[in-house]
Order: sequence, then C-alpha cells, then structure tokens
Amino acid sequence: MANITTVFWDIGGVVLTNGWDHNSRIEAAKTFQLDSEEFRERHDLSFPAFDTGQITLDQYLDRTLFYRPRAFNREEFTAFMFAQSKEYSETRELLREVARIKKYFVASINNEPRELNNYRIEAFGLRKDFQVFFSSCYLHARKPEEQIYRIALEVSQRPAEQCAFIDDRQLNLENPRRLRMHVIHHKNAAQTRAELKALGIEV
Repeated sequence: MANITTVFWDIGGVVLTNGWDHNSRIEAAKTFQLDSEEFRERHDLSFPAFDTGQITLDQYLDRTLFYRPRAFNREEFTAFMFAQSKEYSETRELLREVARIKKYFVASINNEPRELNNYRIEAFGLRKDFQVFFSSCYLHARKPEEQIYRIALEVSQRPAEQCAFIDDRQLNLENPRRLRMHVIHHKNAAQTRAELKALGIEV
C-alpha cells in the first residue's frame, strides 16, 4: 500500500462545476443574444492568457464582448459568469473528510482565471479544506503541461510517490503519472472514495 502524505485535487469538474466551460458559454450566448460563433472564436483566442493570469477579467471581457457597444454591461455579464459555479455536494463532503483528518497535505492543482478562482475560493469556503491553491492563474502554467505539477511538487516539498492527484480528465493525469504520482480519474464521489481507500487514505 502506498504511503500517501499529500492529496492534490482538481476543483472544476470534481469539487465544483467547471467555472466557465463550453455549456456555460452557450448559455451566455443565448441569454445575452450573442453571435455564438464570434464569441467562441474570441474566447478561444483569449482564454489561455486569461487562464494563466496574463490578462484580467476586464481585459478578457474587452476582447470577447466589449469591443463594441452592448445592451448589457460588464457587471451583469460577470454576475452571470460567477453564477455558473455550483458545488458537487458528495465530492465536497469527501474532500472535507480528507481535510478533517489533518494527516494529509491537501491542495488544489487547477486551471482557473484569477477573478473566477478567487470568487470560487471565497463563495464556497474552499480555504477550510485546501491548504494551498496551485492555480494556473497564480503559476502562469496550466494543466495538462508538466510544469504546473512540477511546481506543486517542488513548492510543497513532497516526493511524487507520496502524492495522489484527482482529476476528471484523463489527459490531465498523464503527466502526473509520468512524474510517479498516484492518479485517480474522478467519475463520481463513490468511485473516488473507493480509490482513495485503496491507496490507504483514511476516509
């Protein structure tokens, strides 16, 4: 059985819904009567910089929407963006259990733009459970690239072999596996709980 000291979690798609995903943007295009193809193209070109903290939310909105007059303002659109975030209650309870034991270093490795990340940490009280947030917006690196995982390991000073990483996307697990971290492909809370137990984690 592995000697796990550290559990890294993805947030969007595991603990919370994704913050600003394809479905949210389709809903935004309907709600605000946007040209969906134009919005998609401008989003695709702007999002990598937004996700890695190179541009702000205001700059992202300027690039994707407010390059011309709109019938709505940025405050209304930002409120819509933030409202897309919901909690997966069963996985959140599992996270709480792991954090409450106080035996493991519990941190996130997540891709998230700064303003959305900060909102979600505050709105869902994530500081209660996570000791550190290794977020793309703070590190200027994002999954699935190796750099973000290396930074998390080096800053936390944890050997990869003692770390578990949970993510809902297979591609995001490939580099951690290569680095010799234990990985869990999250599908639902019950399956992730069983895989944590199999690694010897007390839940």
